[in-house]
Amino acid sequence: MSTPPTEVDSLDVPDAHAQSTTNVLAQLRRIWQGDSGLLPILIGLAALVIFFDVRSSVFLSAENLTNLFVQSTIFILLGMAEIWLLLLGDIDLSLGYATGLGGATAVILVSSNYRWPWYLALSLALVVTTAFSALSGFIVIRFRLPSFIVTLAMFLGLEGVLLYVINAQGTGGSVSVQEKVLYNLVNGNLTPLATWIFVVVVVALLALIMIRADSTRRSSGLGGRPFWITISKIVTLGVAGLLLILVFSANRSSFAHVVGMPFAIPIDLFVLAAGTFILTKTKAGRYIYAIGGNTEAARRAGVNVNKYRLMAFMLSGFTAGIAGLLYVSRLNGISTGIEGGTYVLYAVAAAVIGGASLYGGRGKMIHAVLGGLVIGTIDNGMSLLNMNAATQYIATALVLLAAVIVDSLARRGNTNTR
Repeated sequence: MSTPPTEVDSLDVPDAHAQSTTNVLAQLRRIWQGDSGLLPILIGLAALVIFFDVRSSVFLSAENLTNLFVQSTIFILLGMAEIWLLLLGDIDLSLGYATGLGGATAVILVSSNYRWPWYLALSLALVVTTAFSALSGFIVIRFRLPSFIVTLAMFLGLEGVLLYVINAQGTGGSVSVQEKVLYNLVNGNLTPLATWIFVVVVVALLALIMIRADSTRRSSGLGGRPFWITISKIVTLGVAGLLLILVFSANRSSFAHVVGMPFAIPIDLFVLAAGTFILTKTKAGRYIYAIGGNTEAARRAGVNVNKYRLMAFMLSGFTAGIAGLLYVSRLNGISTGIEGGTYVLYAVAAAVIGGASLYGGRGKMIHAVLGGLVIGTIDNGMSLLNMNAATQYIATALVLLAAVIVDSLARRGNTNTR
């Protein structure tokens, strides 16, 4: 015989529905305020892939997808370089030519004229880009000048230095890569077995990190999202890893046997992992976020603001130096025709399209990776469709404008809720 519901029981159901409705509304509010995670950019990237696949049967071929990843490398690395400064509300307009100067340094030093060991030449190239960015940071901090103006001056100066250095070699305005290690940074590939091992290890480590983070939050009483969401992310990650393995294991050449993951991709992932670790697991990273969120509050809390701003400039230059090495490797040299201005604009675009804020305090290295892939996908797909450069620039501009509008609305929403 069933018992009639008590007054308490009758109130439980409405309360449960009310709580569920509240959670849904809270999630929608978070999305409107820009706290939707990587979902919007992933949806946008998927839409671009579907569009170009429908328009061109070649787009999803193993050869073209591999080329797309390599093509996006420069955008990804420069975007990560810019993230360090965007987090502070700063910017570096000189990174495009700093990248070129770093690459030129490596190419020239390993050439037959100088014959430096590759490890010394590549190291000095990174020192050069880091030093120039440190100089920009020092001027900004010491004289309390806007980073926009200082790095614009550095942009012009480095363009002149780069032209002088290349023309001084007497090779007609271009210098070719004459060293195998530098050439293979992009053009070399892991073996199929090494590709399998690398992808499996990366997926396993990321899965372990996600499970551990979820467990830590729950054990600390901080709550968190349902565990099935974590599991679904791991499954999605595993499927993506398997697809990458299949792409890189396929022969990508009609006249030779070319398989395996290009070296450029592990380099990108290493920079991503190192940058993410610094920003999320170190005191320096926490202070960079704090300074970007509220500089005066960070200063009053005892943070040495100038020290960490200078550090951010140096990390930006170092990352740009890595981008320079991969740039000259992919193009098999450096020339006076490098479009440093275009590349720095793409760097900022990659970071902002991926989800970083132009106003400081919000952004992750993964944002630059996804934004760089979006730019690379637009560039690659439109080239396959034989669209002209004007159309490519306009399409990228519209995507960037949409990202900036979303960022502005997110800040406005956060302000209104305080």
